[in-house]
Amino acid sequence: MKRVLAIILGGGAGTRLYPLTKMRAKPAVPLAGKYRLIDIPISNCINSGINKMYVMTQFNSASLNRHLSQSFNLSASFGQGFVEVLAAQQTPDSPSWFEGTADAVRKYQWLFQEWDVDEYLILSGDQLYRMDYSKFVEHHRQTGADLTVAALPVDPAQAEAFGLMRTDENADIKEFREKPKGESLKAMAVDTSRFGLSPEEAKKKPYLASMGIYVFSRQTLFNLLDSNPAHKDFGKEVIPEALARGDKLQSYVFNDYWEDIGTIGAFYEANLALTQQPSPPFSFYDEKFPIYTRPRYLPPSKLVDVQVTDSIIGEGSILKSCSIHHCVLGVRSRIETDAVVQETLVMGADYFESSDERALLRERGGIPLGVGEGTTVKGAILDKNARIGSNVTIVNKDRVEEADRPDQGFYIRNGIVVIVKNATIADGTVI
Repeated sequence: MKRVLAIILGGGAGTRLYPLTKMRAKPAVPLAGKYRLIDIPISNCINSGINKMYVMTQFNSASLNRHLSQSFNLSASFGQGFVEVLAAQQTPDSPSWFEGTADAVRKYQWLFQEWDVDEYLILSGDQLYRMDYSKFVEHHRQTGADLTVAALPVDPAQAEAFGLMRTDENADIKEFREKPKGESLKAMAVDTSRFGLSPEEAKKKPYLASMGIYVFSRQTLFNLLDSNPAHKDFGKEVIPEALARGDKLQSYVFNDYWEDIGTIGAFYEANLALTQQPSPPFSFYDEKFPIYTRPRYLPPSKLVDVQVTDSIIGEGSILKSCSIHHCVLGVRSRIETDAVVQETLVMGADYFESSDERALLRERGGIPLGVGEGTTVKGAILDKNARIGSNVTIVNKDRVEEADRPDQGFYIRNGIVVIVKNATIADGTVI
């Protein structure tokens, strides 16, 4: 894998994940109490023996830069390697920002060409899954493919949201259609049992969806980018072009947990699913294939007379005489007496507040970090450094699906109340 360079695409403005992307790039959004989304593809690379990685982004990249610099010193921890952020920049030859996945790679093509590598692994920065990319690359090499696309078996309902591949018995891609519907969708069905699915599974999932993960042979990637300067996106334009001109395209079927967490609803569900017992769909408890992140050296969490069920609690948290059910609490979370928190993501805080600081803040009419006394929170996301006062109710009592209340410190997406980063919710507020 020394001759593979990974390019992780950080995505655009992250509008579907707004307001979590209001102050940070999409790959920097917190995940599972202590991780960030970007930790997933980077850890997959490290565990696959790939240690040369570029992360491409163009929006709110400060927190992403900080996280990567504090988390992944590959030359010290994992041998010769690096993780480096490439931000969009304007030059005389390229006056615009990144305009798509292929356009982002094209704009830094001069840098990628300097590396003496045989393959380029293109990854997304907002997906939750565990994959050994070395098997993916070996499949690409053994089949002699010019381009290999990771494929996920999906059912008809899911299929309409993806680019779909129609393959032959050798997994060669014969046709690629972006988000087909109706008869066009039915025409893309394949016998997925030939890729290891049971007959029952194959009947339920007759479609192969592109995961947005690719292996390009060196010459193929640059030839496609150079000969089609107007093509901005891999899925919509570059792959169909490669098919049309006769390149050898292979699929690599990945029949395991994979979740595109690009929306608030999907992000919320994927996080809460981590608390399922005894076997969550995705687990961070895998010694052979760990997910790495920034070491914070925080003290253990402290729970005083607390009722906790089916939850994850990040280190450095303090919980007092409260009830926590089906929640993910991030690092340095504070939950005060008689608070009830259910089916909620609490992203925690970037810093501690001492007991003296919290008391002084209260005396001056302020609200300390965390969830205050007697507060009830259900079905919500509390972003980092949120200050929720005493006797607050956050339950979306009117069952609103979508709402923007930036002046009040919250938004509602997919029926989920999202308290924005650094927001303060006054005592007695009802949402």
